[in-house]
Amino acid sequence: MSQDEPSNVNVNDLQDLKDRMKLIVEADPKQYHNDFSLKRYLRAFKNVDSAFQAILKTNKWRDQYGVSTLGDSDAIKIHGNKARVLRHRDCIGRPVIYIPAKNHNSNDRDIDELTKFIVYCLEEACKKCFEEVVDSLCIVFDLSGFSTACMDYQLVKNLIWLLSKHYPERLGVCLIINAPGIFSTIWPVIRQWLDENTAKKVVFVDNEIDLCKHLIPDILPTDM
Repeated sequence: MSQDEPSNVNVNDLQDLKDRMKLIVEADPKQYHNDFSLKRYLRAFKNVDSAFQAILKTNKWRDQYGVSTLGDSDAIKIHGNKARVLRHRDCIGRPVIYIPAKNHNSNDRDIDELTKFIVYCLEEACKKCFEEVVDSLCIVFDLSGFSTACMDYQLVKNLIWLLSKHYPERLGVCLIINAPGIFSTIWPVIRQWLDENTAKKVVFVDNEIDLCKHLIPDILPTDM
């Protein structure tokens, strides 16, 4: 099965999860998750009990983190050059988050504020999903102009944690473009933080012909 074809979930498991969520939502409508979201949690967490607990944890996190009001945060204005949700989509219709590595410096940032900005980008990208067709995202790391000073390990860890705990099965593909030779010494460190399913979604793109298999190069920003 390709990365573009998510595995099916057991119909009985889905109904069981819906029944459990119904009781929660009747008490608090803000807890609602649609069927697409429930399926993502079931695929990621494998069984109904784990998926249900993960959803409750995500809902609590979203409330405590203030996800719905992040758009009003100063972090959005300050970190606008760190990542961008693109206007155009990849070749199968996924929203694209573009991250230019050269604009990052782990010695010159507030990790909490930057993480808020990344959450905001994830939220904006998810809103652009046509879930009936495709409900996953394309994340592009552009390593042009990359140096070791740009390598923010903590931010990468935070992104991996967010995708695994609170945006499960949202990552469709992660494209790494323009990677310099030095990145080959960094990738093994990052790779060990990824589970097998996520690691399979990471694609190193070496040339424009291969990039065109995923997206039209002209959609990538030139002003960041």
